[in-house]
Amino acid sequence: MSDRKPDEQLSYEQARAELAQVVERLEAGGTSLEESLALWERGEQLAAACQRSLDGARARIDAARQTAEA
Repeated sequence: MSDRKPDEQLSYEQARAELAQVVERLEAGGTSLEESLALWERGEQLAAACQRSLDGARARIDAARQTAEA
């Protein structure tokens, strides 16, 4: 995971795919406590990035609806 992009440069799809990988690794087990905590923290960051993308998309849809209704 050392060559990853900063969260603000990830597309929704990229963040979601990486989040799925993090979840897979956590569910598989076999990692140290320290590595598990790092994975959990990364998962939280990725989930927040996904939520920001979804919130932005919702705002764009709402703006388009308001424009169409005007």
